[in-house]
Amino acid sequence: CFAGTKETAFIYAVMSAGLVHSVTRSCSAGNMTECSCDMNLRHGGSASEGWHWGGCSDDIHYGMSFSRKFLDVPLKNITGKSRSGLTAMNLHNNEAGRQAVAKLMSVDCRCHGVSGSCAVKTCWKTMSSFEKIGRFLKDKYENSIQVSDKLKKKLRRKEKSQRKIPVGKEDLLYVNKSPNYCVEDQKLGTPGTQGRECNRTSEGPDGCNLLCCGRGYNTHVVRHVERCECKFVWCCYVRCRRCETMTDVHTCK
Repeated sequence: CFAGTKETAFIYAVMSAGLVHSVTRSCSAGNMTECSCDMNLRHGGSASEGWHWGGCSDDIHYGMSFSRKFLDVPLKNITGKSRSGLTAMNLHNNEAGRQAVAKLMSVDCRCHGVSGSCAVKTCWKTMSSFEKIGRFLKDKYENSIQVSDKLKKKLRRKEKSQRKIPVGKEDLLYVNKSPNYCVEDQKLGTPGTQGRECNRTSEGPDGCNLLCCGRGYNTHVVRHVERCECKFVWCCYVRCRRCETMTDVHTCK
């Protein structure tokens, strides 16, 4: 996908982070012959503070290396006019996804001692849940930075007044402004939201206020008929009642 929008940036970052997370988790679980736990932390810690490295630390270095080879190499092999700010943007967003996984690594410990005391602790590094990584990247998506599609030495901000502000490794970048997803556009492949079912009471993305893009919504009553209160009758058939319910359904105008 070379649309170069904020949504493209988010997709590339999530895809890259997901690959790191999945491969690294497989390494720690012993499901891959090429990797295992992070061996660099096996002999270390702080004896004076009463803890040492142990257990199985997630080998995120292997996961990140695998992700770079799998996702970045095909992009780097692109030549010609397509090797532009769009390609550089996608490479940057791939790395931003990987950096999110690395940034949210945490340390877990287990206590050892008499009667449950914590005289000595064994600690290991572990990745955060992918849900937490996803929330982090969603925040980066909400605050993504528009960059120029004219690639010079490096990516730079579109706004001339902000060009002295450096672009961070964890920032998501986009080149082109997003289309209006509220309105159908067959050329772009956006279906719009007219006729979409929405939740009148929700303040989230499924809520009528957001999903209907301020156009309002229609309410109609839907009649549901289903079998209910079924009982087995000896011998040998099932007898059911016919239940009818009426529900309000809201769809975007």
